[in-house]
Amino acid sequence: MPAHRSRLSRAAWRGVSMTGFVAVVYVAGVLTGMVTSHGSAQAASSPQAGGILDQAEARISSMAARPVARGVLQRGAIEGMLKALGDRWASYYSPGGYASFQQSLDGRYTGVGLWLRPGAAGGVQVASVQPDSSAGRAGIVAGDMLLSVAGHPVDSQPVTAIADQLGGDSGTVTVQVGTPTGTRTLRLSRASFATQNVTIERLVGQITVIHVLAFTHGVGAQVRAALATDPAAYAAGIVLDLRGNPGGLITEAVAVASAFLDGGPVVTYEQRGEPARTLDATGTGNTRTPLVVLVDGQTASAAEIVTAALQERNRAVVVGSQTFGKGSVQQPTLLSDGSAIELTVGHYLTPSGRSIDGVGITPDVIVPAGAPSTLAEARALEVLNGLDAALAPVAASSPAPVGGR
Repeated sequence: MPAHRSRLSRAAWRGVSMTGFVAVVYVAGVLTGMVTSHGSAQAASSPQAGGILDQAEARISSMAARPVARGVLQRGAIEGMLKALGDRWASYYSPGGYASFQQSLDGRYTGVGLWLRPGAAGGVQVASVQPDSSAGRAGIVAGDMLLSVAGHPVDSQPVTAIADQLGGDSGTVTVQVGTPTGTRTLRLSRASFATQNVTIERLVGQITVIHVLAFTHGVGAQVRAALATDPAAYAAGIVLDLRGNPGGLITEAVAVASAFLDGGPVVTYEQRGEPARTLDATGTGNTRTPLVVLVDGQTASAAEIVTAALQERNRAVVVGSQTFGKGSVQQPTLLSDGSAIELTVGHYLTPSGRSIDGVGITPDVIVPAGAPSTLAEARALEVLNGLDAALAPVAASSPAPVGGR
């Protein structure tokens, strides 16, 4: 499963290849808002032998009444160090978990279809659900709390450890989920397939809805392709639906924002001991067509980067409820056995220089959290109709682009 965070490696920034998720775990790997892509995790230097950790491991291995495998001790030590940081998004990935994470960035999915994140008050929360997965068919929704896996409580376990338990391309697993109305015990089936993270819906009246589920490799190109295929189909407006989107690759977030902007800043990243770096929109985007961005409380990280850029650049009207509020960036470090650790290394800022960490983005048109999804969709269409009517005289008299400054 993926975990949602925003992470970024120094090399990735210099090579303009990054990611931006919230801390979410997909039962396939762990997708996080980071700024790295394939194989770009930094390798850790070899620790000096003979330190207190080595001494403790040797004593436990030789004297403990119950033998414990060396790998178990090492994982416990690493997770303990990460816990000491007080960093909600810090994670340890097993070798298999990190490999699955890399696969999920390619849109390849293995597991039951859940994206998980650490709950604000502890525990493990469902951040997003793959629609065509076992979890989706079972009716699990974003915001539910995962209480147990295979009969074992999850509240004291790292999210990535839960991802490992839920992962796999075959078999079933029993989970208990907490909802606003009670608890549910479900038996979910694992599966492997390619995810479709961009879906296009053409509506009557020359309006197109582009739903982006997560910012994995190729999403930016898919959005641009949708805009190039049939411009007449969206002449009256575009709805960019980012509801339930936990984030993903920052490079893909910049690519999607670029599809609607003509240059200029998308996001700025601040890292300890480094000067701030700004990523600008690339190419020439569509700056004319009326645009609405749909968001909710599960819109996070890289998805918030896109939302903030389009809102602050006066390119789109944002409709929905307050977004999640994840403005931190994580960087993965690959360890010698193929496992990895991920740490928060910085924060990103919107084009106006604002941090949304812990705050989120306030929509221009508010739809109460928990309201039926159809209400937000209806509001989006109302806004588009108003924008289209307001821009019609301008379009008739002047070829100048609208918005996207």
